Amino acid sequence: MKNIDSKKIADIAIKFYFFSFFIYLFLPLVVVSLAAFNESSIPTIYPWKGFSLHWISEFFQDYKLFEAILNSLIIGLGVVILSIPLGLAGALFLLNINKKARDVFYAILVSPILTPGVIIGIATLVMWNNLFEVSGGIILTIVGQTTFISSMAMLLFMSRLQKFDKNLELAALDLGASPTQLFFKITVPFLKPAIFSATALAFLQSIQNYNTTLFLIGTQSTITIHIGSMVKLGLTPVLNVLALIIILVTIGLSTLYVLKKRKENK
Repeated sequence: MKNIDSKKIADIAIKFYFFSFFIYLFLPLVVVSLAAFNESSIPTIYPWKGFSLHWISEFFQDYKLFEAILNSLIIGLGVVILSIPLGLAGALFLLNINKKARDVFYAILVSPILTPGVIIGIATLVMWNNLFEVSGGIILTIVGQTTFISSMAMLLFMSRLQKFDKNLELAALDLGASPTQLFFKITVPFLKPAIFSATALAFLQSIQNYNTTLFLIGTQSTITIHIGSMVKLGLTPVLNVLALIIILVTIGLSTLYVLKKRKENK
């Protein structure tokens, strides 16, 4: 009887924990989304002043916000294009040198992740401005973000490559494959999951970056910089509309990914 009671209590506790966890996780998203339809000029659901699509209309008329979003997308794409090959090159380099040298180079290549973003931003701006007279802008922001995001990508590639069977390379070479064929026919297909993960990580890290971008973007703006400016000047439910769109896009992409995986597993 005691065992039955203890199992029931444990089962109830686990269910309560998961229920509380999902409420904690999703309730803020629901509140943020509902605030986009509140007539109030303050981004909140209380007091509720009536249902309205006014702020959705305001969102699509905010050209500065759209310019910031476009800049963020361009920077994110540029960071992905640079970070993925650099991260892969770093991972392959570290896994093919002797252990003593590997430890030294590993510390060097990982150090950008541990360096505060403010320091990276200032250092990048000062160096490029003094040596090449390049002031802030989209290009310099891509360069600055790539310095640490490529290191993150490298760690993902290293984790995947540690499971790689070297015998596959030896077999391919014995069969007459060239180094180029070996890379594109054996290594790249094996790294596909890591490439996908590193691409998503690099893009999202670029989009949400603030500290480094603040010093490098110059007179232009990104979505995080624009939101930071809105916080200083006063938030409006336009930001809630943006959050709602991001939530819907995330749910849509996640659903498509799950459906694709289920189709592949059939």
